Amino acid sequence: MRDYEKWTKRYQITPERLELARNILEDIRKGKNVASAVSAHPIPKGGYLPKSILVAEYKRQIENGEAQEDPMLVERIRMKPVRSLSGVTTVTVLTKPYPCPGKCIFCPDDVRMPKSYLIDEPGAARAYQHSFDPYLQVKSRLDSYEANGHPTDKIELLILGGTWSAYRRDYQEHFIKRCFDAMNGVDSETLEEAHRFNETAAHRNVGLVIETRPDEINPKELAWLRKLGVTKVQMGVQSLDDRVLELNKRGHTVADALYAASLLRAASFKIVLHWMPNLLGATLQSDKEDFSRLWTDGFSPDEIKIYPTQLLEGTELHTYWQNGEYEPYTQEDLIHLIADVKPMIQPYCRVNRVIRDIPSHHVVEGNKRTSLRQDVLAEVARRGQKCNCIRCNEVKKQQVQMENLRLEDHIYHPANAEEHFIHFRTPEDKIAGYLRLSLPQDTKENHPAADLNFADLHNAALVREVHVYGQSLAVGAEKEGAAQHIGLGKQLLEEASRISRENGYSSLAVIAAIGTRQYYQARGFEPGELYMVKPLS
Repeated sequence: MRDYEKWTKRYQITPERLELARNILEDIRKGKNVASAVSAHPIPKGGYLPKSILVAEYKRQIENGEAQEDPMLVERIRMKPVRSLSGVTTVTVLTKPYPCPGKCIFCPDDVRMPKSYLIDEPGAARAYQHSFDPYLQVKSRLDSYEANGHPTDKIELLILGGTWSAYRRDYQEHFIKRCFDAMNGVDSETLEEAHRFNETAAHRNVGLVIETRPDEINPKELAWLRKLGVTKVQMGVQSLDDRVLELNKRGHTVADALYAASLLRAASFKIVLHWMPNLLGATLQSDKEDFSRLWTDGFSPDEIKIYPTQLLEGTELHTYWQNGEYEPYTQEDLIHLIADVKPMIQPYCRVNRVIRDIPSHHVVEGNKRTSLRQDVLAEVARRGQKCNCIRCNEVKKQQVQMENLRLEDHIYHPANAEEHFIHFRTPEDKIAGYLRLSLPQDTKENHPAADLNFADLHNAALVREVHVYGQSLAVGAEKEGAAQHIGLGKQLLEEASRISRENGYSSLAVIAAIGTRQYYQARGFEPGELYMVKPLS
């Protein structure tokens, strides 16, 4: 007799549906594809069984000893496998509504939401449903991922919601502590205690991301972000044209943005820049020229989000449009513009988005498609071109054999640093893993690093990121042909150490996320004040 009782309570699934799932799994194990197996066993009252119930029955069978673990089977029944194909599983949360220092003319201002967000955007809707409670937001996402077969032991925590740096620090600290409490499965007295628990927790934090403005970045702010555990900063530069920035009331200059980016790099943070074509005062031609400056004028972002301006009712920009002073690009123009600029993106950069996920009914005029990425990629392919960005060149599900990989070092020079994008590529030219090594240059006069007084970084080369691609695997897990857990990270660190020694640096500092501390400690790094540091003797 099969024991379904605890599973029906845990997942609120009827015994009949679990029995149906058992039959479907049997068919899949016998060689049927998932769609055919599900179709062969419809729900009696109509419809078909969701994959989440297949995952629940698979877990029940493993826990009861009725079947052996089968990673390939899990991969086939997993919902939306792309969500963990980049090596980690991202959990997105939103902060509560709070005043923003920005006065941007394109931003919506729904009093129920943080500035610039709308209540029916997917992530925003989940946050509103949970009253912006950080613990509930994280817990619900973890439960959802697990129910759909995704690994949840390596979590990138992405905190959105206006300008993070404008929130009170006691709120920031509480918010992050409660996020960690949800990952740890236990309440902590302090953030420091939550951090300690997370070093060995079931859901380890391998990256912590916040978003802010260029004019909020300074040395004291960066020291505070490190104490919170932040490893990556999203920053809206929007345009590299001071005239356009002023017309759109951004409140900062291009020089402010470059200083902020250079300071973030000098402090070893990963840098995600937001860029917005079709702002007031921009043209298709000026936007092409503007985008090229991201790679030639010292910014060189690690990741980028392309957010075409969307005309929303109730914004100041909407008034300009009503007065005939602003015109949104057509969908066709926008596709061609992004297809024009995408090949400019350098191989060390990852494109996270090419459009915001704003429901089309909010857009007054102009592009309303949220699937613009697919249209752009189709246009790039039609032209016989390709995008060099990391996302377009990840291994994803591709099988990886260590002996077939080649190690490459792409060197580039953003403002005040020499960067090494050290990476492994497959024979098909796909990226299996990489390390970002930053060698600060001339830290004396007029250099952002001179404004930092971080003892950990004295004469240190900086490891800003180590990332191995492919389907996220559990800590210690192995899978034949998978990029993760075959020693790529160790080899990348050894190569970074060699380059740093040859360039005269006395130590190697890494901006370790809380859940990666033990990984680096096992490789010779010791905790410093804000970073983990390894002597290069």
